Amino acid sequence: MKFGIFYELQLPRPWQPEGEFRLYQNALDQVELADRLGYDFAWEVEHHFLEEYSHSPAPEVFLAAASQRTRQIRLAHGIMQLTTVHPARVAERIAALDLVSGGRVEFGMGESASITELEPFDRDFGEKRAVWEDAVRAVIPMFKDGGCEYHGTHFDFPLRNVVPKPLQKPHPPLWVACSQLDTIEMAGRRGLGALAFQFLSADAAYAWVHAYYNAFTKRLDKLTDYVTNPNIALTSYFMCAETDEEARRRADGIPFFQFALRFYGLSPNRKRPEPGTVNLWDEYEKWKRENPDGLARALSGGLIGSPETLRRRLRRFETSHIDQVILLNQAGKNTHEHICESLELFAREVMPEFHAHEPAQQAWKREVLAREIELEEIDTAPFRERYGPNSVQVRAAADTATLRPAFQAYPSQSYSRIQRGSRLRRAWISGRLEVARSRSSGSEH
Repeated sequence: MKFGIFYELQLPRPWQPEGEFRLYQNALDQVELADRLGYDFAWEVEHHFLEEYSHSPAPEVFLAAASQRTRQIRLAHGIMQLTTVHPARVAERIAALDLVSGGRVEFGMGESASITELEPFDRDFGEKRAVWEDAVRAVIPMFKDGGCEYHGTHFDFPLRNVVPKPLQKPHPPLWVACSQLDTIEMAGRRGLGALAFQFLSADAAYAWVHAYYNAFTKRLDKLTDYVTNPNIALTSYFMCAETDEEARRRADGIPFFQFALRFYGLSPNRKRPEPGTVNLWDEYEKWKRENPDGLARALSGGLIGSPETLRRRLRRFETSHIDQVILLNQAGKNTHEHICESLELFAREVMPEFHAHEPAQQAWKREVLAREIELEEIDTAPFRERYGPNSVQVRAAADTATLRPAFQAYPSQSYSRIQRGSRLRRAWISGRLEVARSRSSGSEH
């Protein structure tokens, strides 16, 4: 089993001068440390306009900076949005990053998760899967030597030679985001690595690994001509400390991450509220005060605990043949010191055992891909719920008090701006209630 680290670059309010500067510099220090400790991957997201939740719109810049401070760790887009940028710009950035990093890029691709991100780029939320597929078909040929042209549904590109070319030939390994669990089967069918969020149980992981590799070996249907990447990675909440109690105390940012996903996930097309109208950290603090038992449950899952607790949990997941576990440590207001100590303790006391089993995992995978091992076709229907009873539970707002305005924190806003924000806010709350009535849970990251 391999291990990665994962970055949204979260920055909850209240924002301080140079807060984003410290956020980026601390994250780069953490990646440099992870490289020295022997972690395998550093994954960086791309999101736009998502206040507090993710301040990471340019992952290629962050990863390029990390490339100059590291030697071995793979530098991974988790993911680059193919819906909000032209395929030629994607190919140029991936190739340039591969060159400056010495051929260490992993190319994760995705659609974007919300109308808040797509709308400013003139993309329709309902068409994002089709745009993504068209972009994949357009961008892959651009990595080849010589010129290429593409005439598709959403992109039309004349004959040009897109330079530079990546160091890895014919292109870096390809992945796709699998925020919705059924996308894991799609990833296998398309021959792409699957980037999945945490499963609720070892049984669920076992079922989805089977679904992925069965789709890969029996129903392969590539979007275009590319080298396949048979890998499935699981992203898990993470904090390692000497005791379970200390790990939970240090991991307060983990429930904030969950809270943000659930809080915004009920809105139509996952649209975020207008800028400056919601203080997400204050809403989280309010939820914590009102839900102490829910907070305790949220901190009881994932990979949060002592080395012995994490070894025990990872052994259960190892039997499902997950290829990689991606550790989500930078969340909410988790401190730089605690993140670094967590990485060090895990690398010293947990990671070596599972790294030692990697040759056996690769041998199993070779036999599966060669059809020497036939995997059982398992019904994944019982394992489609993304959120379990121990995850943060956010009920639909009963009234506007649940989403009280944070205007006091923004005194510079004019009265007319506040009035307009209030009207938009009421409409947004109404939309959340509509969706909450029609579905009980689930959203795409």
